[in-house]
This record gives sequence, C-alpha cells and structure tokens, in this order.
Amino acid sequence: MSEQSGSASAGRPWPADRVERWPIERLIPYANNPRLHSEADLDKISASILNWGWTMPVLVDEEGNVVAGHGRVAAAPRAGVTSIPVIVARGWSEEEKQAYRLADNELAARGSWDLDLLRSELGDLKFSGFDLDLIGFEPDRLDEILKGLGSSGLSDPDSVPDVPEYVSVRPGPRQVILLGHGAHSMTASRSATSWLSKARTSSRARASAYRHSRSWRCARSACGRRAMTRSSPPGMRS
Repeated sequence: MSEQSGSASAGRPWPADRVERWPIERLIPYANNPRLHSEADLDKISASILNWGWTMPVLVDEEGNVVAGHGRVAAAPRAGVTSIPVIVARGWSEEEKQAYRLADNELAARGSWDLDLLRSELGDLKFSGFDLDLIGFEPDRLDEILKGLGSSGLSDPDSVPDVPEYVSVRPGPRQVILLGHGAHSMTASRSATSWLSKARTSSRARASAYRHSRSWRCARSACGRRAMTRSSPPGMRS
C-alpha cells in the first residue's frame, strides 16, 4: 500500500492501488455530470483508444457509479471495447465523490502550455509523419500553434519564402551563414570582409540566414539537420 497523507485518505487504500477489469454494462454514468462531450470529442477519444489502448483506468465507486472517466466510458463502444480497467473509490462519501467529479476536470484544466516546447514537440511529430489529429487539438488551433515554427530556431518549409537563385551578402562586421534546405550545401563567409556571391540553390530551396560574430550556433531546420556548435571554424574569423 502506498504511503498516504491527509485526513480524508488516512486508513483507507488509494483507488489506484488496485486496478480491476469490469464489463462496461456494469458502469453507471452520473446523471448530473456537468462535463459535456461532443460527438467530435468522443470520436477523438475513441481514436486515441484504438491507437494507444486503454491507458487510464476509470474511477468508480463500489456500486459502479462513474466518478471520473465519463468521456472514456462513452467512447469505448466506438472503439469496440467491451470491458475496461477501473479503480474503485472505496469508502468515499457522497460529498467526496461529488466534489472529485468537478476537481478531476478543473485541476487538469489549470495547466498551461509552454508554447515554444509545444511547437517543438509538434514539429518533431509532424516531420516524422505522426497523425497529429490523434493528439486532440482542433485543426484551427493546431495550425495556429504550428505557424509559430521558426521563432525558436525551427522553420516551417511552407512558411519560409523561396530563395533567389543568386545570393549576395555584403561585407560587414558579422559572419553570415547560409543554410539551404534542399541545396545540398552550406556556405559560410570566409572573413568579415569577404563576399558571398552567386550562391546557387535549387528553385525549391528554403534557407535561413543566421548571423554570428564569433561562432556557429546550433541551428535546427525543419528537415531535422543540425549544425553542431563550434568556435571559429577553419577559415572563418571575425
């Protein structure tokens, strides 16, 4: 048994200490559940079950009344599931069950996203070909998030303009590095006073110019390549 604290849980087992398998018909949805799920919500939950299996047991009381997990219970038949893992809230008062139905949803909703990390994770999954619809974001919201790619070193190949066939970089105090997506090469200025001219790229190339004074920094493109950080590469001095 897990170590426990708090007056309400003292002396009784945690529901998650024991997982059981119950047929769906044994479960009774709470009639006054204020949390609503649309048909689209249930389709997404069902698709998640089909992809990952059942990952979170439903919380019920001894009689089978659902305390938490109404959406999963409603979506289970759409995924062809007839019995599901449950955990039982034994010894809970009616007030505790009523309160936890609200807390289970509200406490989870209090979290927020680190948008830079979220874009990075979604960008990785998109590049790998994973079906982002399974994650649950609405299409408009997903597009809105992915539009930010490029603000943290990532670039969306659909949002970066085409590179002209010839590129010329004027001399100046900063180094210039040209990374070409599909150009099969990386061109760097040899010194602060040199010119990069006629840097030929393919007509479909995508590129990002990163200006540095004394070192290359790690740059991650949408195609997943990395330029390793190193100080003063040979032939490049500021």
